[in-house]
Amino acid sequence: MTNNPVPSTGPLVTGSEIARLAGVTRAAVSNWRRRYADFPTPSGGGVNSPLFDLAEVQNWLDGQRKGQEASVEVQLWQALRRVYGDDMVGGLVAVARFLAEEQVPEGLPEDAVRFARDLAGSDGAAMVVSALAERFTDSVRRAGSDRVTSTRIVRAVRHLAGSIAPDATLFDPACGIGTLLLAVGAEQGPRCCGQEAEARSALFSQLRADLTGRTDADILTGDSLRDDRWPDLKADLVVCDPPVGESDWGREDLLLDSRWEFGIPSRAEGELAWLQHAYAHTAPGGRVLMVLPASVAYRKAGRRIRAELVRRGTLTQVTALPSGMAASHALPVHIWHLRRPEALGDAVTSVRMVDLTASDPDGSLEPRPEQVAEVPLIELLDDAVDLTPGRHVEDSHRDYAVEYQNLRAELTEQVRLLAELLPALAEGDGPSSLDGPTVSVADLARAGLVAFGDPEPVSVSDQLDTDYLQGFLRSAGNTRRSTSSSGTFRLDGKGARIPQMDITEQRRYGAAFRALQEFEERARRVAELSRDAAALARDGLGNGALGPEK
Repeated sequence: MTNNPVPSTGPLVTGSEIARLAGVTRAAVSNWRRRYADFPTPSGGGVNSPLFDLAEVQNWLDGQRKGQEASVEVQLWQALRRVYGDDMVGGLVAVARFLAEEQVPEGLPEDAVRFARDLAGSDGAAMVVSALAERFTDSVRRAGSDRVTSTRIVRAVRHLAGSIAPDATLFDPACGIGTLLLAVGAEQGPRCCGQEAEARSALFSQLRADLTGRTDADILTGDSLRDDRWPDLKADLVVCDPPVGESDWGREDLLLDSRWEFGIPSRAEGELAWLQHAYAHTAPGGRVLMVLPASVAYRKAGRRIRAELVRRGTLTQVTALPSGMAASHALPVHIWHLRRPEALGDAVTSVRMVDLTASDPDGSLEPRPEQVAEVPLIELLDDAVDLTPGRHVEDSHRDYAVEYQNLRAELTEQVRLLAELLPALAEGDGPSSLDGPTVSVADLARAGLVAFGDPEPVSVSDQLDTDYLQGFLRSAGNTRRSTSSSGTFRLDGKGARIPQMDITEQRRYGAAFRALQEFEERARRVAELSRDAAALARDGLGNGALGPEK
């Protein structure tokens, strides 16, 4: 069969949609494409994401009697779910052991044995364990758990890992059921080493590797941080999606551990313990690809370790993935790239920041130019050591010259207007206006001339000017009356007093108070623009985006 797309005028469906139509996994659909020469030819899409004509797919499913009733694969899953319930890893292990050893493990129901045998006979044992692992991953995703690595993150890590040499050594210190470790690199060639704290997950991962032909895989059981089963291993690539948010990772017992090359992580920074564990198992020239929550890039507790990673030139890239990549939440996650230098002077001098947060989680993982920034190490070593890609990508694509000129022009105009707003005031006629005849705001309210708005009283009568009223409310005499002995100011609108003046005189004072209010607002804007312009100019002069006029 050919993979060249044949144009179609009808609706197109993906492999995932075909799987849902037939009640099987995506892996089963991929298997059908390989096994059946008459499977519909792609009618669109790309090599890695083909699209098929819906009518052709439905006709083929009808002809094969697939999708007419629950498939054997679905019946196997349902049989396991009935017996194992939420302990589906136990069910996966039982089926995998049966397929590997040809002996029925205790507890595996007869119908599950029959379904597994039928599937293995038609599709092969490797296909059965792969399909079960995929169903387990999908069920965990729907349950909102982070127990397994999502298929989207697997795709991202595989993409970022690139081509792997056949003689390379891969390592995953928290491999779970082997999803990430067994997905990176070719099916044959690289040696795969893993460790997993949960014994049944580790066993299934090993059986999965054996049944899929990965005879070069070794999965050991144990807590990698507390009981490192690979003390002498140095890998060419370490991939890991570690446990997150766990404070009980063993800090008190591991304070003097030699793996903390960049600093002892706090109890709240277990992710940075996993990161350093991975780096400790990296060979010279080798790499680490670590999946981490976005908060690890900026949390205060991890600042010193982040600074040391940057300072030594081992952190080469931080990739912010699109929202929705994780299985258990929609929050963005990052992939940190580390590389152990091969020799002195081999460290990087900048960190590549890639911000894919606005991209489609199922779309291309190749960043556009505006999503990438090469940030010199010195620019990252500030008080925060914030390694969030979005912050640096946005800054790197700023047009400093245009932004500075616009700020300067606005500041010049605001300063000009500021001088014009300050009212011209003549010498007064004598004592304070509040020393003469006055009236309380409470009396004005009772007379129906004032309403108490938010935050200040306002005039509701043409006999009283609002600007005049509010201007005298802020005068020194009323301010003193509203200030407590502790220095706390709270405007006492009802108890305040204002001079008694006719409406013409009120409006004259009101105009002056209004001009002062506008002057103060404009002055605050000038101060804000001044700070922004000075900060922009300093940054631009420092990074070379701006220079003194010649």
